[in-house]
Amino acid sequence: MNIRSLALAPVLALAMAFPALADKIPLNEISNYLNSLKTAQAAFTQVNPDGSISTGTVYIHRPNRVRFEYKGSKNLVLASAGQVAVYDGKTRGGPQQYPLSKTPLSLILGPNINLGKARMVTGYAEKKNTTVVTAQDPAHPEYGNIQMVFTANPTQLRQWVVKDDAGKRTTVILGDMRTGVSIPPSKFAIK
Repeated sequence: MNIRSLALAPVLALAMAFPALADKIPLNEISNYLNSLKTAQAAFTQVNPDGSISTGTVYIHRPNRVRFEYKGSKNLVLASAGQVAVYDGKTRGGPQQYPLSKTPLSLILGPNINLGKARMVTGYAEKKNTTVVTAQDPAHPEYGNIQMVFTANPTQLRQWVVKDDAGKRTTVILGDMRTGVSIPPSKFAIK
């Protein structure tokens, strides 16, 4: 063994002691994954803008439909027929409604997601063996953005953070997601 080999031995041993950093999942692969996600159900934990925590079950039926059922509460959030309806279990009135197209959630619920679209992705990085993508509606960045966290092999959505038009952040952390589930259309009916 020569002196150069001895000098490199500690460096090689150190390099092999740490796992290689994961490569970023390509944007086209993430777009394909989201487009192929037709129905899904998962438990979720939500960190609200005020720091409070909610849990429940989310149902996704792409395109354009999602339902957040909150555990231990009559609160409910639905997206369907181009609208987002927020039901506050503490009030007797009808839901507050907003156009889905004016929320960052439309970026993962839309019928044809293309993260390669100009000015849609504003952040794209590998972080702790995940791929983090921040996206916005390129025609309306004032609507806020969504930061999505994916794991690889296979590609899976694990979390998102919605930053709304007022700058408030809501984080949704997903549990194990079951895909290809049967969800009755009535789950998404806004009444």
